[in-house]
Amino acid sequence: MAEQQQFYILLGNLMSPENNIRKQSEETYDSIPGGNKITFLLQAIRDVSVAEEVRQMAAVLLRRLLSSAFEEVFPGLTVDMQMAIKTELLTAISHETSPNIRKKVCDIAAELSRNLIDDDGNNQWPEVLKFLFDSVNSDNVGLKEAALHIFWNFPGIFGNQQQHYLDVIKRMLVQCMQDQANPQIQMLASRAAAAFVLANEGNAVLLKQFSDLLPGILQSVNDSCYQGDDSVLKSLVEIADTAPKYLRPNLEATLQLCLKLCADTNLSNMQRQLSLEVIVTLSETAAAMLRKHQALVAQSVPQMLAMMVDLEEDDEWAQADELEDDDFDSNAVAGESALDRIACGLGGKIILPIIKQHIMQMLQNPDWKYRHAGLMALSAIGEGCHQQMETILNEIVCVVLRFCADPHPRVRYAACNAIGQMATDFAPTFQKKFHDKVIVALLETMKDQGNPRVQAHAAAALINFTEDCPKSLLVPYLESLVQHLCATMQAKLQELIQKGTKLVLEQVVTSIASVADTAEEKFVPYYDLFMPSLKNIVENAVQKELRLLRGKTIECISLIGLAVGKDKFMSDAAAVMQLLLKTQTDFNDLEDDDPQTSYMISAWARMCKILGKEFQQYLPVVMGPLMRTASIKPEVALLDTQDMESISEDDGWEFVNLGDQQSFGIKTAGLEEKATACQMLVCYAKELKEGFVEYAEEVAKLMVPLLKFYLSPRVRVAAAESMPLLLECAQVRGPQYLSDMWKFMSDPLIKAIGTEPDSDVLSEIMHSFAKCIELMGDGCLEKAQFEELGGILKGKLEEHFKNQRLRQDKREDEDYDEQVEESLQDEDENDVYILTKVSDILHSIFSSHKENVLLWFEQLLPLIIELLRAERPWADRQWGLCIFDDVIEHCSPSSFKYADYFLGSMLQSLVDPVPEVRQAAAYGVGVMAQYGGASYCKFCKEAIPRLVGVIQAPDSRAKENVNATENCISAVGKVMRFQPEWVSVTEVLPHWLSWLPLKEDKEEAVHTFDFLCDLIESNNPIVLGPDNANLPKIFLIIADGVSSESIKCEDACSKRLANVIRQVQVSAGLWTQCVSTLNETQQKAIQDLLNTA
Repeated sequence: MAEQQQFYILLGNLMSPENNIRKQSEETYDSIPGGNKITFLLQAIRDVSVAEEVRQMAAVLLRRLLSSAFEEVFPGLTVDMQMAIKTELLTAISHETSPNIRKKVCDIAAELSRNLIDDDGNNQWPEVLKFLFDSVNSDNVGLKEAALHIFWNFPGIFGNQQQHYLDVIKRMLVQCMQDQANPQIQMLASRAAAAFVLANEGNAVLLKQFSDLLPGILQSVNDSCYQGDDSVLKSLVEIADTAPKYLRPNLEATLQLCLKLCADTNLSNMQRQLSLEVIVTLSETAAAMLRKHQALVAQSVPQMLAMMVDLEEDDEWAQADELEDDDFDSNAVAGESALDRIACGLGGKIILPIIKQHIMQMLQNPDWKYRHAGLMALSAIGEGCHQQMETILNEIVCVVLRFCADPHPRVRYAACNAIGQMATDFAPTFQKKFHDKVIVALLETMKDQGNPRVQAHAAAALINFTEDCPKSLLVPYLESLVQHLCATMQAKLQELIQKGTKLVLEQVVTSIASVADTAEEKFVPYYDLFMPSLKNIVENAVQKELRLLRGKTIECISLIGLAVGKDKFMSDAAAVMQLLLKTQTDFNDLEDDDPQTSYMISAWARMCKILGKEFQQYLPVVMGPLMRTASIKPEVALLDTQDMESISEDDGWEFVNLGDQQSFGIKTAGLEEKATACQMLVCYAKELKEGFVEYAEEVAKLMVPLLKFYLSPRVRVAAAESMPLLLECAQVRGPQYLSDMWKFMSDPLIKAIGTEPDSDVLSEIMHSFAKCIELMGDGCLEKAQFEELGGILKGKLEEHFKNQRLRQDKREDEDYDEQVEESLQDEDENDVYILTKVSDILHSIFSSHKENVLLWFEQLLPLIIELLRAERPWADRQWGLCIFDDVIEHCSPSSFKYADYFLGSMLQSLVDPVPEVRQAAAYGVGVMAQYGGASYCKFCKEAIPRLVGVIQAPDSRAKENVNATENCISAVGKVMRFQPEWVSVTEVLPHWLSWLPLKEDKEEAVHTFDFLCDLIESNNPIVLGPDNANLPKIFLIIADGVSSESIKCEDACSKRLANVIRQVQVSAGLWTQCVSTLNETQQKAIQDLLNTA
């Protein structure tokens, strides 16, 4: 008894506001054995003499214990003890008089049930199921609530008996949803029904069987909202998100209800926003289904716009020097976000015609709030309505620019916002079409001294504009831009000194950086205008409130340095490095959320690019803080619904719903900085190469585990990119060191290819792995690794085919429309990109391991053959051919044993209507001739007429065909060069000469010039012609090759070609004859070749 009393005191102390008392109590609580904890907690819950808040605390702790430590605690108890706990819980629910405590005990029962479903789906607590049925049929409202609450919390409670009890479950829910006398029961039953639907979202038959419950759920949504409860409405949002097809039979009623609730200003903002959220979520999860109800969608758009007008008057707004974060609970922000998402979800074809008239009317409204909302709406829909807005961009821009001079500052701000957003959404078309009007309007708006917030936003829009502006378009405005930016910067520096205001200066500094970044070396004349003031800011802006300004100025200096280049920047480099070093040594004092951190990290990387090898001396100072930032471990937690209520997203937490009333929470602070730091490490390894070797091992130990850092795709991409670069660094330490590093990386890299969920990250990991294999060469993979890799690649190919079948099913779905087709094509491109990476990995393995891997490759062979089938999409056939091209190139003559699988397809593909397929097939013929040996001679002979046919086709040199055609020309050359006995060289060679030079495919161009050199050096009579009559033509081919950069000075053939030209120079008459046929560009090209080769 005394122990129990002490435990009550401990529970009270766990809730103490005093940190020390609470911390000490947590340590004491953690030290109590699990079984004892359960006994003490249950006793506390059941003891009505104890304060209710202590009992509630005990209930929360018991639920958490079962949730987080079930396996460690419960199975170790005796069977009698386990049974006693189960009985005690059900008794407690039956007899508890406090609704709050009963609810919390129900949560414990649900948690215990969840853990007592075994691997075969048996519920090892059958008494809880009987309790549910008895309670639902009881006259006691409290017990009915308890049963529904447990079922809502754990709808999978029936385990493998669910199908057997399906009718009973449905009857139970219907009966409770119709309980007119008890609205609370109706509401709970609706939430329980929704939870059951969500738990079975993949079971189409069950969803259909339960579809007649939806009208009851909708009625409950309506009723509960007017009783001040939005819990059922939240359940409806979840259904829209996870099981949207469940809503299909009653979609119209669902949409009408949501529109009604959203329009009712008597409801709370949160309820109205949640009602809108149902529609917006459906636009993302079931767009095609929603597009069939355009009339109702059209009614939702004015609701969003009405929310966007819900702004407060604020006389201080335009003078504010601190930018507050958006109030995400406000109607204006919610409306704008909804508009953005529905435009992206449903597409511009639907949304733009609906919204255009509304916006135009709003822009003519005398009330500034409507004009502001109209402009913000234009910003919001740009991404989703991209294609449709592009055709009327001229009209839109003319309208928006007028509002840069609106009498109300917040409207001018919104106009700048729209310009900035369009500059990003429609780049570079926007810049090309409207540079003259936009730059003038923004510079004019930046003069608005009385409204610094407008000034700052005009500068921000200028940043968006210049970031994606082609350099040639910006240069003519450089003088004017520089003058305005310099004048504004000087004026704002004075204001900073006199008044301490900094908002505009922060944006202007970034504008200068952006202009310099785009103008590059053209910024050199203006360098001295800015650099002294910028260094001055970094030196003197040391107060805490100026951290962001200082960080942005550091960024600006480094971007200007990168733009103007080492020669110009070098005079300031030492001083700038000292300033950075001083900040760096103070780095340890910087707080976690100091904005200077990420700016510093990026600035160092730019300085590395500017200084090259000279940067190596600064690594000892830079690497410590960089490694610390790259090593940040974010706070994560597995939370249930109740825990989440105490944590707000405003505290920097983001949540992912895992179902079963559980969420994964992550505190996002530091994630961006971590990702940036990882990318900078990649930059150092890339720029410094062997100069980075001192840190290669330390960085590898950090990066390899980050391949599994699922909280940030950017971190995983950086980790993957670093692998081949670190191996390059390690090469200087010798083969053993390199081998050890690769051993450390190889297994995690292979596993990451198998487990990476994000296709963009996966492609980077696969690309890096292929580069590592090429670098490490033959023997770098052990037998077990080959087996694992083979299984993973097989899985990727099987998934490729499966995804294609799923897309075909979607094309036969009743909701299929052209927008669905667009998204399916995007998915297809994504899939094909992964297929290209499979090809990259196979290429690296074949090129390094040669014939030794053919036996391993045979497990993939049936799937590669499947890619070649005539009915498959062209990209499949292209990459199937590319893989066999590699087999021929690197594994011949053994490759011929697979010839029956690909020769027919390859021959047929030479005349395929798709140029990419023709190119892959032609390349295959070329490598067959070069590497395949005698076995392939007959095939090469058959291929020649087809290759010639492709080359001589009227449109063979059209942009889309030229690469395929050049591969055909190269292939003909390779057949003549390596298999001359199987082709009539005297007949084909004159034609081949007339097709030269190759100008697009640089790799194949080198092959053709090598062969041309062979022919000239052997005095081939067909090539040289009678009395060297063909030499002017040869000069022309060489000159065109040089001017199109098909021949580079580092190519071996360039020296040989230069020798040919020098031999002709000896004969003055012949030289004059050859050169006189060339134009000025061609003559210069010949001279360049002689000078460099």
